[in-house]
Amino acid sequence: MARNDFTLVSFGLRFAFALALVFLTYNPTGFSWVGWLLSETPLVYKVGAGIVLLIGWAMFLRATWNSLGAPGTVLAAAFFAVIIWLFIEWGLVALDDTATIQWVLLFVLTGVLAVGMSWSRIRRKLSGQYDTDEIEG
Repeated sequence: MARNDFTLVSFGLRFAFALALVFLTYNPTGFSWVGWLLSETPLVYKVGAGIVLLIGWAMFLRATWNSLGAPGTVLAAAFFAVIIWLFIEWGLVALDDTATIQWVLLFVLTGVLAVGMSWSRIRRKLSGQYDTDEIEG
């Protein structure tokens, strides 16, 4: 297997990193950076951790936007929204259960970020077309 091959494992790693980024930033349990902001921890630790998270968000959001663009990002979010709707239709998620809705939305955000990080490689694997970043010279 060549180093640049895209596999389910490479998607899984991107999903795991997106999951960590999203859930370390916020989750309903309070064990997150947002929950940590309300604690008595010295501000320097909160700022340092916030900067590290911000770097991660910048990387994921830029890659997602560059890969999917506005229409693709909206379509990816819509795809995951339909899955949520399906879960509500099946009775797996109740609209009045705010904690569950938060968890589901966090997983949706994770899915959009993971797809965005992976889309260029998926498209190349399906179509043979390469994406390149614009370089100003």
